[in-house]
Amino acid sequence: MDKQGYELSDLEELEAESVHIFREVAATFERPGMLFSGGKDSVVMFHLARKAFWPAPMPFPLMHVDTGHNFDEVIEYRDRVVAETGVRLLVSHVQDDIDAGRVVEQTGVGASRNRLQTAALLRGITENRFDAVFGGARRDEEKARAKERVFSFRDSFGSWDPRNQRPELWNLYNGRHHRGEHIRVFPLSNWTELDIWRYIEAEEIDLPPIYYAHEREVVPRDGMLLAKTRFLEVAPGETSHVARVRFRTVGDATCTGCVESDAATPEAVIEEVSSTRVTERGATRADDRISEAGMEDRKKEGYF
Repeated sequence: MDKQGYELSDLEELEAESVHIFREVAATFERPGMLFSGGKDSVVMFHLARKAFWPAPMPFPLMHVDTGHNFDEVIEYRDRVVAETGVRLLVSHVQDDIDAGRVVEQTGVGASRNRLQTAALLRGITENRFDAVFGGARRDEEKARAKERVFSFRDSFGSWDPRNQRPELWNLYNGRHHRGEHIRVFPLSNWTELDIWRYIEAEEIDLPPIYYAHEREVVPRDGMLLAKTRFLEVAPGETSHVARVRFRTVGDATCTGCVESDAATPEAVIEEVSSTRVTERGATRADDRISEAGMEDRKKEGYF
């Protein structure tokens, strides 16, 4: 046989690595779960997980940490995917923690529930007794995430210690932990935003429509365009206008910005992403601009 028949493309190598990670977790952990927000990375992760175990059903549920301030299109997409695939969806609501007094909601201009997700995430992990939780984070997104291993140990408080990372030589992963501790698993660690979009194109993966160019009323703030939704409090003097935009990442609607764009297809998005030098979180996530170490501080508290 021609030697070329044994060679994998770069996307095929990334896919094979992710599939190996899913199967490794399924074989060594008792109660894994997968975070699913309806964002492009979690959608690709879900697609890969289904491939990893096909034709058997995926052997773990999805969990959405719901801030209550989501984009309507994303929630509609999430519910449609669950209905079409029959996967089990668990939802951990931030509102439940607010109502119970476990967290205090910020108010006023610039307020966001994004940081409050940590309490709902840790509660969901505890209530469902997950010993491993898949997340769609990638190392190219942000400085703190670049420090992560594929298997990220979390103590009984859900905390992450960047100085206490386990070696992962030759794709050998250490998932050892005590009762009450758990492992965060990142199958997309070695993917880039461009890889994600090339895979979406190649696999013809459906996404929420806000990832493609559309007209939307936006409010300029701090160099970003925030969608004018029922959750966004507009400051005195701020004005809104209609622009043709798309979202590079999806999160809480109060702190996730969009970018002006005419890219209405995966091919057009790939061309656009290929020429950018700013990560999607750096360009469109207001919550990452709190401080230089904002993400790392939240990860130490238990955030993904």
